Amino acid sequence: MYRQDGIGKKHLDTLEKVRENLEKLNAKVDVLIELRKGSEKGVQKLPDAPLDVITLLSLPDHLRKTALVICRNSHGATAEQVAELTNRARAMESSYLNQLVTMGYLKKQRKGKKAYFYIERE
Repeated sequence: MYRQDGIGKKHLDTLEKVRENLEKLNAKVDVLIELRKGSEKGVQKLPDAPLDVITLLSLPDHLRKTALVICRNSHGATAEQVAELTNRARAMESSYLNQLVTMGYLKKQRKGKKAYFYIERE
């Protein structure tokens, strides 16, 4: 089969890098398909938002997933609500949401003990 040293290992490493890049590209294409589906139904998913398609595609995968949940919820959401939709831990989503606030893509507003994250529409 493959030699574990020399050329065989080098080719396996190259193939692994190609596979990782293809997975990243597939995730980005999935985002475009979702946005396209919304526009075909006459729904503009991201009207005048600071999170346009190019911005979303430039975000790392973990932040993009979080940002898309907020984009789909026009009234904002808590980290707990986002975590339910992404199937990730609330603490993780809280961190990602705060990163998006720091980057200037989202706004944060406290209502009592809860923090709501939203996109400020112009």
